[in-house]
Amino acid sequence: MEIRDNLIARIAEAEGEGWLGEVEGLRVSLAGAEEKLAQLDRKPNAVNLGTPTLPRPSHSARTPQ
Repeated sequence: MEIRDNLIARIAEAEGEGWLGEVEGLRVSLAGAEEKLAQLDRKPNAVNLGTPTLPRPSHSARTPQ
């Protein structure tokens, strides 16, 4: 959200300064950022599966050397 807010502020500044090429580039960037945020909103929530553990070796599995 911070990136989107920053882009909106930069667009306003560029419009105020009359930097039309900059405005267009920033609008493209803003559209890309908004699309990415929309993609993230559409993804299902992640499920925490926990940390996998390995079985401890049994004493019988060891071979004397």
